[in-house]
This record gives sequence, C-alpha cells and structure tokens, in this order.
Amino acid sequence: MDAIASLAITNARVTTLDPARPQAEAVAVHGNRILAVGSEAEVRRHIRAATQVVDGRGRRLIPGLIDSHIHVIRGGLNFTLELRWDGISSLADAMRLLREQVARTPTPQWVRVVGGFTVHQFAERRLPTLDELNAVAPDTPVFILHLYDRALLNRAALAAAGYTRETPNPPGGEIVRDARGEPTGLLLARPNALLLYSALARGPKLSPEYQLNSTRHFMRELNRLGVTSVVDAGGGFQNYPDDYQVIDELHRNGQLTLRIAYNLFTQKPKEEVADFLRWTSASRYQQGDDFYKLNGAGEMLVFSAADFEDFREPRPELPAAMEGELEAVIRVLAARRWPWRMHATYDETIGRALDVFERVDRDIPLSGIHWFFDHAETVTDRNLERIARLGGGVAIQHRMAFQGEDFIARYGTQAAGRTPPFRRMLEMGIQVGAGTDATRVASYDPWTLMHWLTTGHTVGGTALYGREQCLSRVAALDLCTRANTWFSNERGLKGQVVAGQLADLALLSRDFLEVDEDDIRGIRSLLTVCDGKVVFAAGEYASFDPPLPPVLPDWSPVKHAARIDPVAPPAAANGLTCAPHSCQVHGTKPRPSATWNDSAGFWGPLGCSCWVF
Repeated sequence: MDAIASLAITNARVTTLDPARPQAEAVAVHGNRILAVGSEAEVRRHIRAATQVVDGRGRRLIPGLIDSHIHVIRGGLNFTLELRWDGISSLADAMRLLREQVARTPTPQWVRVVGGFTVHQFAERRLPTLDELNAVAPDTPVFILHLYDRALLNRAALAAAGYTRETPNPPGGEIVRDARGEPTGLLLARPNALLLYSALARGPKLSPEYQLNSTRHFMRELNRLGVTSVVDAGGGFQNYPDDYQVIDELHRNGQLTLRIAYNLFTQKPKEEVADFLRWTSASRYQQGDDFYKLNGAGEMLVFSAADFEDFREPRPELPAAMEGELEAVIRVLAARRWPWRMHATYDETIGRALDVFERVDRDIPLSGIHWFFDHAETVTDRNLERIARLGGGVAIQHRMAFQGEDFIARYGTQAAGRTPPFRRMLEMGIQVGAGTDATRVASYDPWTLMHWLTTGHTVGGTALYGREQCLSRVAALDLCTRANTWFSNERGLKGQVVAGQLADLALLSRDFLEVDEDDIRGIRSLLTVCDGKVVFAAGEYASFDPPLPPVLPDWSPVKHAARIDPVAPPAAANGLTCAPHSCQVHGTKPRPSATWNDSAGFWGPLGCSCWVF
C-alpha cells in the first residue's frame, strides 16, 4: 500500500535541482520529509482524505531558499525596532516613512534605520542631511546606519548616546565635529565599523518577551520571501551564550519556522584562542538537530584579520601579528575538526590567511573540514587555486549590489568586472554558495541577491559585470539552495526537491525562470513549507497561513508597514480597479483607486512604483 501524504502540492511547475529529474508536476510530503516527486498521477497515489492538498495553479515551486551568510539571531532581537528602507526608490519617500515613524515612537525610544539600503538606490543619490533629520525629529532620537561606512545621528540621538566634545575618536573611527569641536552627528568608519556598532548599542533594547516576538516576526518575514534555512555568521556585539537565549527558547518551544545553523564569533581582541578553546571543549560540532545546530567558528576568527569592506576608504593594512594569532586559532580548530569561516574582503588578506592554512595543513591535514572564506570580492585566480587545493570554499554575498558604485569610484570599472569572480570560482570547481550578509549591510531579500547574480546590476542600476560573468537563473537558484548545504555540511539532507530530503518548499508569486529580469526583485513566496508544515501563506493561499502573535511593541515600524503580498490578478485583470488602499510611501490618505500592475505583480495605486501598502 502506498504511503499516505500529509501534504501534497499539485498542478505546479516544480524545479527540483535534481539532475536525474529536473522538472516535475507535483510533490507529496509525509511528516517532515518529501515522500514523492513526479507527475500528477504519481503523487495522487499518495493522497487520501486526511491529506492537506494545495493546488499550485501552475505556479513555480522551488526548494526552500537557504541563506549561507546572514545575521538572523542578532537581527531577530531588533527586527521590530527597525524601520526598513529596503527597495525605497527615493529619499523623499524614505523621509516620509521616517517622519511617520517619528510621530508614533514614544519617549525614550529611538527611530532606527539599520541597513538594507544604499544611497545609490535613491533618485536623489544622496543621504538626508543632519539638518533634515533634526527638522523631522527635533526631540526623538534618530539613528541611520548606511552600510558600514557611516551613521547619522540627530541632535536627540547624540544627547541620548552621550557623545560630547570630550568623547575621543576610537581607533579606526571618526566622530565628525564642527568648528567649535562639537559632534555634528556624523560618525565615520575609517575604516573600522566598531564606532558605528557601539553607537547603535547605546539605544534602548527590547525586553526578552518582545525579543521573542521580534524574532518570530523576523523569521516569518524571511518565510514570506521563501527562505527556510540560514547559516548565522555570528556578528559584532553578539555575545555567546547570552544573546542566544531567545533563539534557544523558541527552539525548545517548537516555534522556529526557519532552520538555523550558527557559527560562534570571537568576543574580544587578544582572547580569541581562549574563546575557541572553551567552546570546542564544551560543545560538539553540529550538536543540535535539523532546526538548530552548531556550525563551527567564525566569521571573525581573530580581530587582527578584519579587513573592513568600506570601499570609500583605502584597503586597510593588517598588522604583522595577524598570521601568528590566526595560526594559533586554526590549529585549535583543525585539531578538533571544527569547520571555520573567515571574513576576508581583499585578496591580500586571503593570501596571508592561506599561508597560515597551508602551514597548518602540513601538520594537521585539513581534508574533510568544511572551511571557507566569506566575501572574497577581490580574490585572484592564484588564490582561488590555493583554496581549491586545500578543499576550501567561498561564500559570496551581494554586497557589491549595494556598494558597487563606491568600488568603481576607488578602483575603476575594469576591477569591478569580476568582483567577486563567482563565475570563475564555479569553473574551477570550488564550493560556492550565496547569501545576503543581512541585516546591517545588504537587504535580507534573496530575490535582490538573485537579481544581482543573474543581471550583474547594482540596486542603483549600475551594470557591474558583462553577461559572461553572470549566472543562469537555474545556476543562481542552485547557489541559494543546494550549493549552500555544503557550508552547513548538510548535502543530501535539503536544498532539492527530492524524495527523502527535508520538506522545505516555496511556491512563488511569479515564475523566477520566466519573468523579465527587472521583475525578479518583486518575487515573493505565496506558500512556504518548512519541515513539512506551512509556515507562511498569502493571497489565494491565505487560508493556510498559520497564526502569529501581534507585533510588539504597538508602535513598531513593522506593525505599521502593512503589506499586500503579490497575488495573481483575476483573468484579464489589467486595468481593473479594486478597493482603495493607503500607500505607506505616498502618504496615509487613501488613493481614489488601485489597479493591478502586471509588470510589478501587485495591487496598488496607479503610478506607484513600490510594493509596500
């Protein structure tokens, strides 16, 4: 007798990423595993009265997306505190959102815009001035982080953070001052971003109850985009184990809707070896389960190896002590067979680190350890060959989609043409995966990542690469699913739509393999399945959507950023009107009518180019 499916998705166009059967029509799930993949007839053999059946209506079904470099644990603790400017196309619209949030934010809370945007996406091609921030928010602290190069604080935030004329500049950072020596509100990484981190850390934090709520809503936001797994890369000011208590509790309570493999990030300069000795003694690599497990060390291994990626500044020269400090850590990790990831923007850093890895490899073979570099924007073929010989990998991120214009301004268009050389990495047989590096640099939206991989364009519209450097859409999807499982040592467990693998799936609002390239960034998931359960559903599938507690606090920017997810229009819907909506970008006053925008894939006011309503 055929096994009975607990869930079946039929009438879909399934991209399996299985070379043996790349396409299918339907999928059956039993418990948390994929039971069958194939034709309608093959899957319907497993459907009974108790099976939850979803009609895919001809939509594209893909494996659940995997982000191999994101700061989800830290991001979740703060998600409901933060106003997002991701995808906003004009500074005027961004400032309107800021003004509205200032009006609803109570004392002593701050309004924070923390990453996910770049000045190059704005039509005005500039950031707000400090005078504009002070005019919009004379009394409410406002903190705006732009990538890792600068932060803007209005007068109220300067006072709340305690910056005065007596506050000294930290190493690698500058508190910009006026002619009288008073801080203006502009903080610059020169190129160390520690000043920006520490300024943000001075703001109020959410209570543990609200952090639990915030993390659940951040996971749901990623589910909305089709993400079902991540590798958390640690992060500055993310302390272990204290800052992991929220995610631990959600895991114990069975409330994770996202699989998380986490890396441990060293805590203090000159104490790195002690950190990793303590952690490798007290913890076991991959301890945990398929939802929450330890993934190794990094991305910060030693502070002396940090080559900050602020392309507005010259490449930092790393200290001579770097190799000795790094070797002491790598010997600990290699001896205990712990994988590591290492932040390295520049080829010069990668070359020096490889000198260390090769030296350790002669004494303690690295074969079988899944170690890799993160970022690697300027890595050369010579160092890629060395990585390949040692069996390492490279995790790339779409930082250049946000900073490409700054890179070109410093190093030129020709140098930007292979930054990072992801196509070349694949040709050389290196393990390559893709992630976002969200939330403080780039957007957590994986469709922006895939737009960059397939078009070579920045979010500001600059063409970085020729077509020969870009990937096909299937290859880009592979880097965001199957390929990423190498970085968490989970090959064959997930990342494909294959019988026996974990049942993580996403049914898309538009067909990634067929839409115009300009529409890729508007793709969302209409139905996301993680561990065999629906964790997000919208539009025509909204009845499947599981309940979630209301957003806390009540004044949260997330609560007031109500979204209408992209849904299919009725037949011949172009030009038809629907009920009036209030567009958050274009003001709270209802528009006279709304229309289906077929190219963008959303209902919205005529002429509105954003999707947030």
